Amino acid sequence: MKYLLLFSCLFLGACGFTPLYGQQGHESFGNEALLEYVYIDSIPNREGQYLRNALIDRFYPHGRPVNPQYTLKITELDVRRTDLDITQTSSTTREQMRLKADLALVDKVTGETLLTRRLSSTSSYNILESEFATRVSRQEAKENALLGLASQIETQLALFFQRNEKQTSP
Repeated sequence: MKYLLLFSCLFLGACGFTPLYGQQGHESFGNEALLEYVYIDSIPNREGQYLRNALIDRFYPHGRPVNPQYTLKITELDVRRTDLDITQTSSTTREQMRLKADLALVDKVTGETLLTRRLSSTSSYNILESEFATRVSRQEAKENALLGLASQIETQLALFFQRNEKQTSP
């Protein structure tokens, strides 16, 4: 068992595996630092404000960038709710919420669009007898879906920067 673990660690190191985030010795992998150079453009509506704030928290741990090199543009979020569980009396007891957005990463100097993606996040919640409890459930589901979308955006940008870094290095 020990040999299998040792072999797998050596194999991962030899295949060029590198994590997206963190440090190796005194060198940063670069993806965290590159996210700090992305300006997050305004996103329409309340859901967009929540998503933008979640991205700001993720991208700027040391404060907002002074001279950003990229602009992240995200379209207005498309929020759709679907009834999932309908009783014999035509009452809904569970709903699903799906959020969709298009993102574009634009180079501020050239104006060239470097990356475009269509992302979606899904969450569901129970519809309860209490209207207040249902509102709280719906809001919690929406926030969870927005945080999931923020995580996807962060991952997509980190992967883009990692791929771009490998293409430009010798």
